[in-house]
Amino acid sequence: MPQTMTFDFISDVSCPWCIVGLRGLEIALEELSDTIEPAITFHPFELNPHMPPGGQDIGEHVAEKYGSTPEQRKANGAMIRQRAADVGFDMADRSDGRIYNTFDAHRLLHWAKLEGKQLALKHRLFTAYFTEGGATEDHDVLIDCAGDAGLDTDEARALLASDRYAADVRAEEERWRREGINSVPTIIIDKRYVISGGQPPEAFERALARIAEEKAAAA
Repeated sequence: MPQTMTFDFISDVSCPWCIVGLRGLEIALEELSDTIEPAITFHPFELNPHMPPGGQDIGEHVAEKYGSTPEQRKANGAMIRQRAADVGFDMADRSDGRIYNTFDAHRLLHWAKLEGKQLALKHRLFTAYFTEGGATEDHDVLIDCAGDAGLDTDEARALLASDRYAADVRAEEERWRREGINSVPTIIIDKRYVISGGQPPEAFERALARIAEEKAAAA
């Protein structure tokens, strides 16, 4: 009988390594379905909490933040897109795109957790941004994502027009900062084990198998 294992997945919807890591984790869990029954909860982390309305050109942003040259950005982008393709996610070339604030997306995800639709919405938001080039600050984009994830679009619209769950999201973000989380994705398993970064499925599978063995031995 599979043993329940909790996954606190701290991430941002504009983080390419977060979707790579999520898909890697999901593929590993499929392989270990006879052993592990996962309970995944997503938690907010804003890579760019002070991003102004309208966002910023990605090339300009990456150059300012990391000091990357155009050649380095091109090579890194191609590598990340290949890593995404390796786990079955279609990531477009967004070298001429923009990066946006994601706070309202995290408010929607908080609500989706209460409605039991968080995983579906998380995937839809990743697709909207990385595959379709949608703006993660645009309420119309977010409402469409909510509807596609099985959530009520009128409720989503009302939520976004208000400040509902803003305090909850900020409190969660502060909690993870206090606990030392400063990069994403960070995955905390059973409140005890930590895996960081967009790991490939085989790395997740090895780590999860060891954790499952330890849990079984301690039971």
